[in-house]
Amino acid sequence: MSIYDYDPETGEHRGDRARAMAARQPAARPAADLAAETGQTWDTAALQRDFEVTGFAAPFVFVRRRSDGAVGSLEFTHSPRVYFGWKADK
Repeated sequence: MSIYDYDPETGEHRGDRARAMAARQPAARPAADLAAETGQTWDTAALQRDFEVTGFAAPFVFVRRRSDGAVGSLEFTHSPRVYFGWKADK
């Protein structure tokens, strides 16, 4: 197991988080429903417009925000591919 598999803020392991997301987010869940729960969402084109992806560890992508250079992460669902939950690194 890698240190990148563990989130010290939540105490969750990446696999635990992925399983929890899969259980509460069916594949056909509309992006609008997800946005209501988690805030802003991005599809792939919007992600590429607003962020530079610097790493990937499903269900997370590590990004640099183009507008101000802030570094952080987003979570994503597989199908449909929706990115959400922007968190800036501290």
